[in-house]
Amino acid sequence: MIIRKLALAVLLGSLGCKAHAANEFVVNDIEIKGLQRVALGAALTHIPFNVGDQLNEFRISQSLKSLYASGHFHDIKVFRDGEKIIFRVKERETISEIIFDGNDDIKDEQLQESLDGSNIRVGETLDRSVIASIESGLEDFYHSVGKYNATVTTKISHLPRNRINLTFEFDEGEAAAIEQINIVGNEEFTDAELLERTELTFDSPWWDFTAQDRYQKQTLQGDMETIESYYLDRGYLRYSVDSTQVSMTPNKEGVYITLNVTEGVQYTVSEIEFIGEMAGYDNTIKAISPLRSDELYNGATVTYTEDLISKFLGRFGYAYPKVQTIPEINDDDKTVKLIVQVDPGKRVYVDRITFSGNDVTSEEVLRREMRQQEGSWLSNNWLEASKMRIQRLPYFETVEFETNQIAGEDDLVSIDFDVKEQPSGSFTAGVGYGSYSGLSLNAGIQQNNFLGTGNRLAFSVNTMKYSQSANISYTDPYWTIDAISLGGNIFYSEFDAGKANLVNYNNTTYGIGATIGYPVNEYIRVNFGIGYKNSDISNLQTYEQIKEFYEIFQDPEDPDAKLNFETYDFNAAISRVTLNRGTFPTAGSSISLSGKITAPDISDVQFFKLKYDSKFYFPLTRDHSFSFLARFEAGYGNGYGSVNGNDHILPFWENFRAGGADTLRGFENNTVGPRAIYRQPNQSPGVPGGPPEVAPPNEDSIGVSSRSVGGNAMAVAGLELIVPTPFLDEGYSNSVRSSFFVDVGNVWDTEFSLSDYTDTIDPSQSDEIADYSDPMRIRTSAGLSVQWLSPMGPMVFSFAKRLRSEAGDDTEFFSFNIGKTF
Repeated sequence: MIIRKLALAVLLGSLGCKAHAANEFVVNDIEIKGLQRVALGAALTHIPFNVGDQLNEFRISQSLKSLYASGHFHDIKVFRDGEKIIFRVKERETISEIIFDGNDDIKDEQLQESLDGSNIRVGETLDRSVIASIESGLEDFYHSVGKYNATVTTKISHLPRNRINLTFEFDEGEAAAIEQINIVGNEEFTDAELLERTELTFDSPWWDFTAQDRYQKQTLQGDMETIESYYLDRGYLRYSVDSTQVSMTPNKEGVYITLNVTEGVQYTVSEIEFIGEMAGYDNTIKAISPLRSDELYNGATVTYTEDLISKFLGRFGYAYPKVQTIPEINDDDKTVKLIVQVDPGKRVYVDRITFSGNDVTSEEVLRREMRQQEGSWLSNNWLEASKMRIQRLPYFETVEFETNQIAGEDDLVSIDFDVKEQPSGSFTAGVGYGSYSGLSLNAGIQQNNFLGTGNRLAFSVNTMKYSQSANISYTDPYWTIDAISLGGNIFYSEFDAGKANLVNYNNTTYGIGATIGYPVNEYIRVNFGIGYKNSDISNLQTYEQIKEFYEIFQDPEDPDAKLNFETYDFNAAISRVTLNRGTFPTAGSSISLSGKITAPDISDVQFFKLKYDSKFYFPLTRDHSFSFLARFEAGYGNGYGSVNGNDHILPFWENFRAGGADTLRGFENNTVGPRAIYRQPNQSPGVPGGPPEVAPPNEDSIGVSSRSVGGNAMAVAGLELIVPTPFLDEGYSNSVRSSFFVDVGNVWDTEFSLSDYTDTIDPSQSDEIADYSDPMRIRTSAGLSVQWLSPMGPMVFSFAKRLRSEAGDDTEFFSFNIGKTF
């Protein structure tokens, strides 16, 4: 039987071979019809035989597969004409244009990225087989955000020369609203307690525009993790989500969400054990760990501990530590033993540090701010400190760094810093308009990054209706390698107080100064300086508060002559800066205390001035898009010593002033503070026929100016809520800032005594004089401020309304200036 079967198989095989051989032939010509874009030679390279080869059906079918695999054709037919083979092909169309229509929720760029993965782009041939999968994938995306009625349709428009336009038409529809969210199995916490922590909501009031009542799959997943964390943070170690159901209404416009959970019971930490190699920091790691036994298990504390240990090891070069907490659960007594396994890994060193984006700034300026050095171990503290120091420079908008492991080396990395520069020079200008002062203008130029060296050169020429000034200053922040700074300035100014809302006088000043600064540590710096100033005072409208001062220095033979004062001063300042950025900071603080005193004996006037200035930024959100600013500025000055038996007082041109964009927005420049008092003795007829007599002092005429004279004490504070600028792309968040503010402050005169006037004049006139020594005569304003880092420099637009003022204060609703930001 077996022999018969073998014989039959041999016979059939021989017959098949003969039939196959009978169909073979020798090809004498190959022709390809239908080519338009593809060259004949390119097509022939995909045909696995040549003229003169022996062909059969198998080899012809292989040629079809090879031509299809080339990707050039979407339809191929083959014919035989005698000994000639003819291929009739239809080339795939070339995409001339891709059009997206109706896509509001997905940007064109995102859609194109999705198409790039399928090689659907302009200039490429179209593979029609992937169109259906692309449509399905896009519809799945819409379903994930709750738009179950969304559809995507692809239309192909044929063009000459085998080209097409590809149009994707979107009908997004409306996102399905959440009708209800149910949690089943929760006994310890109510639905309301759990759902108030989730993003997805339902049955929200109409006025709550921020409510997330549209279903999104990703958001639901995040909410489930939030609820799980809520349980784990309270000791429910066995909490689990058993199932999740999302059911749609028949019209696909609403969804019902049901979570089936198992809460379990609370577990207490019985013991904490640290295992593994801890690089010699065993005691420190155990000491900094916040985990404690005999307390409820807390998942957040466990995660925080792992991050804390990782960051601690990262300070000492262990850049990739593995810290894992393994719970050993005892269900009998409801306790858990926490085993913290620490593997620091290898200590990692920095091979090189590179910089990009610094087109203007020299690399030396960046390197001198680096606390992470090449050749040393990698420290996350040093890296963050380096980034922060560069960000504090006023000529960088953003600073980012990336750590890359060097190929083939498990203990070496390179660090790439990418910076984005912003205009380091500014055209300082201001425009303001007030009900009293009218239009005011100023202009100036300064460069904070001169020739990319990081040095500051300022040459300003300012002109306003009340002031003209010129100033040249230069500061080298790294005069020595130890960051000792050196600077100097020369200045000249003419000031017309009468046009600046002050009592009339003219002050022409010139001088020179020099400063040197020393860093105490990363955040604290001290500065010392000396200066010379020459001041000419003329056209002084004498008033009561400066009468004694004026009489000391005036020329009795020429009372109208101008007064000249030469002063030599010493100044010092200490500052502490922890701001996260040099411009538009959102976190950290800036605190400075400065003082100035004139040299005794060689200075014509002897006085001192102290000033305190602070700003505190508190981020309110993780991304710092919302932050809070609290600022406070205070100053005090007075004279010391005596001249001709009279005590020195603070010269009136050194008085503090307030009002305007820099201090109290909503009040005109320099209008806040004490007013000048004018006292004029009256005359009585006297004896008939005789000369007039001076009336008693209580009959003197008293007048109070409408203009301020400033004071020797000042306090100004402000609260500011910094918010994202509406209708502005996130890319401008570092160059445009909007905020709502409240400003409060006052300027007063501690040497003023109201009794000097009220006790010696007619009581009917005493109401005209306020107590200018009272620090509680506080002014308040509130409003909106928009700041923009324009190519010309910082621009500030302020809209303010006064909330509390005193008689004589002049206000301005709108102000605009260039050159300074808060």
